[in-house]
Amino acid sequence: MTVKKITWRSIIPTCYKSEVPSSKTKKVCSKQNSFQRISLSDLSNPNSIFSEDISISLAGSNVHAFTLMELKVITQNFSSTNFLGEGGFGPVHKGFIDDKLRPGLMAQPVAVKLLDLDGLQGHREWLTEVIFLGQLRHPHLVKLIGYCCEEEHRLLVYEYMPRGSLENHLFRRYSVSLPWSTRMKIALGAAKGLGFLHEAEKPVIYRDFKASNILLDSDYTAKLSDFGLAKDGPEGDDTHVSTRVMGTQGYAAPEYIMTGHLTAMSDVYSFGVVLLELLTGRKSVDKNRPSREQNLVDWARPMLNDSRKLGRIMDPRLEGQYSEAGARKAAALAYQCLSHRPKQRPSMSTVVETLEPLKDYNEIPFGPFVYTVPSENGLNEEHAKELEGQKELKRESQKKENGHHHGHKRQHRSSKSPKIHSQTDMRQNCRDHQGMHSPLHHMGRAA
Repeated sequence: MTVKKITWRSIIPTCYKSEVPSSKTKKVCSKQNSFQRISLSDLSNPNSIFSEDISISLAGSNVHAFTLMELKVITQNFSSTNFLGEGGFGPVHKGFIDDKLRPGLMAQPVAVKLLDLDGLQGHREWLTEVIFLGQLRHPHLVKLIGYCCEEEHRLLVYEYMPRGSLENHLFRRYSVSLPWSTRMKIALGAAKGLGFLHEAEKPVIYRDFKASNILLDSDYTAKLSDFGLAKDGPEGDDTHVSTRVMGTQGYAAPEYIMTGHLTAMSDVYSFGVVLLELLTGRKSVDKNRPSREQNLVDWARPMLNDSRKLGRIMDPRLEGQYSEAGARKAAALAYQCLSHRPKQRPSMSTVVETLEPLKDYNEIPFGPFVYTVPSENGLNEEHAKELEGQKELKRESQKKENGHHHGHKRQHRSSKSPKIHSQTDMRQNCRDHQGMHSPLHHMGRAA
């Protein structure tokens, strides 16, 4: 398959702000004061929209049109010290805005996303994000503060999410494991964000629900980001939207991959995959695992409805600290969301109702778990204390026994020949004693 290289100048000649608003501009602005959400299909030519057209479309939405120079100032010319990460869209840098940059701006840190001209996404995805996030507001959607459209440059300015993505917390090698209650809080927040989109006056299908697109604030509140692949849902008598198959491997619903028919239930399936990632701590697709375990859904779904096997797939980093009842309910919900029959999947409102109580379930240990910390001499401190206590008890017992049978002991010693140990036997006994009280042996006995 060959990919045709499309230059920016072939798509859009320039982006500019009109200094003198036309009568057409005034007419559209007055219409937008009532703020009826527009969609990408409402635009006459989404591939060549100008900055003026965007400002008209988003009139009343409180989204700012920044200049490239302003964004260079707040990011220190996109300095590497402010670099946050990079995705399919392009690099992301941290910045800070306040009323010194522009009157009326609330002082806050922001994330500035710069579209990579040679990346996987383009002008249309950038515009889609501006149109959707510029008009949609919800506690579980990342807030779009502004954008920049100058010549070939396309940038987006969001609220800053200090804890990054769910993907980093679940799969980064040295990250601290998320507790059970936090995982359920994240799942609930993401579900509320999806539910809001599905139940909007003009429904929206997110189409790219995955762990890397779920961002977390300082309180681990989940917010959906990256709306570049979002689509307006079916209207009227339509049951689906026919579209080019796009998304991320491992998250896309099977019927969407096969037919290109996109529905809200496609998002529900993707949610089921993320919920399964939260339960297992595994990626949706992991080529480093054995072949039968590389696809998470294929491997784990058959065990979700079997309480005897559920413990096998739960994230070992939870260390058994989770609610058994809560895990069963979450697993059953994931099983429903991952049904191969879209009509058997629950709506997102049902998902929210199911998850709501799970965040409050106590983190009761599911099974025994022992963790030992080795000391410098190779013995576990706790075990060493236990061993010392046993020796003390043994000494006291011997004292009592010696006092009670003093005469008998003396007679027994005089008649019994002393036991002689060879050097080899003594070394072997020493090794056996050390082996019995090593940390590894102790953990084995505890398990």
